[in-house]
Amino acid sequence: MTFSLDTLPADDPLWKKSGALYVPSGKGPTVWAVGDVYTIKATGAQTNGGFGFIEGTIPAGGGPLAHAHPDREETFYILDGELEFLDGEKTFTAVAGDFIHVPRGVRHRFTNKANHAARMIFMFTPAGPEQIIADYAAPARPGELPPAIIDDDQLARYQAMNELAGTIMLPE
Repeated sequence: MTFSLDTLPADDPLWKKSGALYVPSGKGPTVWAVGDVYTIKATGAQTNGGFGFIEGTIPAGGGPLAHAHPDREETFYILDGELEFLDGEKTFTAVAGDFIHVPRGVRHRFTNKANHAARMIFMFTPAGPEQIIADYAAPARPGELPPAIIDDDQLARYQAMNELAGTIMLPE
């Protein structure tokens, strides 16, 4: 069905319908996962299952281990800093402004090899892991950095997240 100004009067309710998801800067559930800081900006429940959207701050040395998602894709956009990405068997360095799309089933990871934090946004399509991260990662404490050493509690949370999300951990 196609609409045009000729077929819909200016007072039609369609023109007045609202429903945008608005998450102000600095808002959204913020957690510590694998030493990184993730703020969940949109979940599948908020996007009709279409995608999950996360803002990440990855400290020096941060980033997850190599893994693959057999049933979803992951897309990244680097906002600040640089991250080394593993793509199958090769690596490359992504910098601010770079876009990375990882298809289903591709082994990948990102690591901050620099001395300062990197920032990025990333999304899962379809949605799912972002809600698991929100539910199982350790809630961030304002004004504190994530723990530098992964303890048993964090490791258990990470393993639970991977199992629930169907993430396959792979060797480096």
